[in-house]
Amino acid sequence: RQMCIRDSFTMEGIISFWTTTNFPLKFWNSFIISLVVAVAAVVLSVLNSFALGIGKVKGNTWIVLGIMLANMMPQEALLYPLYTMFKQVGLYNTKLAIIIIFTIIQSAYGTYLLSSVYGTFPQAILEAAAIDGASRWQILRKVVLPISWPTISVLFVFFFVWTWNEYMIPMAFLMSDDVQTIPLALATLQGQRTMEATTLASASLLSIIPTIIFFIIFQRKLSQGKCSFPCAAQAANVGAWRFPCAHKLSVERTTPARVYKLSLIHISEPTRLL
Repeated sequence: RQMCIRDSFTMEGIISFWTTTNFPLKFWNSFIISLVVAVAAVVLSVLNSFALGIGKVKGNTWIVLGIMLANMMPQEALLYPLYTMFKQVGLYNTKLAIIIIFTIIQSAYGTYLLSSVYGTFPQAILEAAAIDGASRWQILRKVVLPISWPTISVLFVFFFVWTWNEYMIPMAFLMSDDVQTIPLALATLQGQRTMEATTLASASLLSIIPTIIFFIIFQRKLSQGKCSFPCAAQAANVGAWRFPCAHKLSVERTTPARVYKLSLIHISEPTRLL
């Protein structure tokens, strides 16, 4: 067999995939599912991790261990019980079923990761905020979230991309064409005996463009997330001194609530915390 190579650039493969699979609808389904799952999973991860890592609930070590073991379970083992459950409650073949499933799966991983990070959170900062009259909710909103925001942003990007690329569970739960996602649309281009190679390659290129754009938008947050907690922990451990290439942790009293507000300001020289 000889492979035919075109002499000129053509958009025929992209146009064919766009029209035959109703790409705008598939794109919208993937975007809505991935965005809702990412937001909901991040919120659940933060709340769970705050209780396990900072709140020090009873038996938190065993809870985190159970979450870790649940993350090791393959998705194939979840298909039949999830199918039976969602079939009985009437959510089979709906986007809500996929959102619920992946919110739980992603938040389990996020809880395992963030609870370990929050467990090393500087206690001096938390105690200072508590002495100043801050409630648990104010500590979470005004102290923990500003410091951990880069790390949370990394989780948000990961959850979005992972959900966007999921294939197995959506394949088993989304039967109607109007609720299917882009990975399922790509699978329709390849049969048992036939395959449109040009259209499949064009569709694969088209399907990864949104994730690339999403990564470019949040790439700065991805780089910041690598050192957000080490910098905060270093600030508490060394006391008053900071090091170059770190971030100054400024503590500011607010009125009338008089709670601590923390902001991250880039500095280039050792600075004493006031």
